[in-house]
Amino acid sequence: MYGEAAKGLIEKVLDLKKRKKAVILAHYYQRAEIQDVADDIGDSLYLAQQALKINSDRVVLAGVNFMAETAKILNPGKTVLVPDHNAGCSLADSCEPAELKKFMAKHPGHTVVSYINCSAEIKAMSDLVCTSSNAIKMINSIPSDRPIIFLPDKNLGKYLAQETGRNLVLWDGVCSVHEAFSLDKIIELYQKHPEAKLIAHPESDEKLLKVAHFIGSTKALLEYAKADPSKEYIVATEMGILHQARKALPGKRFIPAPVNEDNTCACSECPYMKMNTLEKVYLCLKNDSPQVEVDKEIRQKALSPLKRMLELSMN
Repeated sequence: MYGEAAKGLIEKVLDLKKRKKAVILAHYYQRAEIQDVADDIGDSLYLAQQALKINSDRVVLAGVNFMAETAKILNPGKTVLVPDHNAGCSLADSCEPAELKKFMAKHPGHTVVSYINCSAEIKAMSDLVCTSSNAIKMINSIPSDRPIIFLPDKNLGKYLAQETGRNLVLWDGVCSVHEAFSLDKIIELYQKHPEAKLIAHPESDEKLLKVAHFIGSTKALLEYAKADPSKEYIVATEMGILHQARKALPGKRFIPAPVNEDNTCACSECPYMKMNTLEKVYLCLKNDSPQVEVDKEIRQKALSPLKRMLELSMN
């Protein structure tokens, strides 16, 4: 699968990881070679849960910055490293603290629920944090008479409002990856693969979700494919998930959902996730840099809604 240069770099990463007693956590959307050197692979909820269980004092979070910040918030005494400090997130970038403060002032008395795809500052301003895996449970945990602000993903917010029956005040943010899927192209693809099932992440546009056979978090999409008898799936989420899907289910076919014409790629790749490379993983381990730091006051405020989310997720 890998060339000699990549194999050599993989060996160097594994050796350095062992010598430094480091742990590598990788998101499903990372490059295949990064997933293959990781100690644990998962979605945002799983990575947050695993961050609490780490025994090592050195953690490499191969994902985007808000994930590394979450790991640091949960483990302030550990060294948290990222392969590339510039690996951001379109959702996190859409919600600035100053703008959220104004938005909250327009909607006083609302419980603020933040999707985990946001900065540490935004988490610190929130009452509760959620992931796509547990968002319905988090919304349902709030008393029915409490009005709710949900941010920053309006597509996920619309889906949650439909699933919970709650009237959510939504922030106007979207994921650039999940927003790019072309329903027309998916229909064309479905005509070529009439037995395939469309499985989609709830960050996708509501028009796509209406025709999906299954909607769920990244992990839930994998679990559905494992339990479902179908042999073909059109997958509407970041294509990094296909690596684990094909490894776990070699007898099934996974087809990345196509994106709009104006996108330079025929399938869904997150440019931020793909900023991380195996070489950058090696260098951050070698140099103990870049390190993630979170302001102490912000960390303490952000810790409360995160811990509440993790506690509710265990029930």
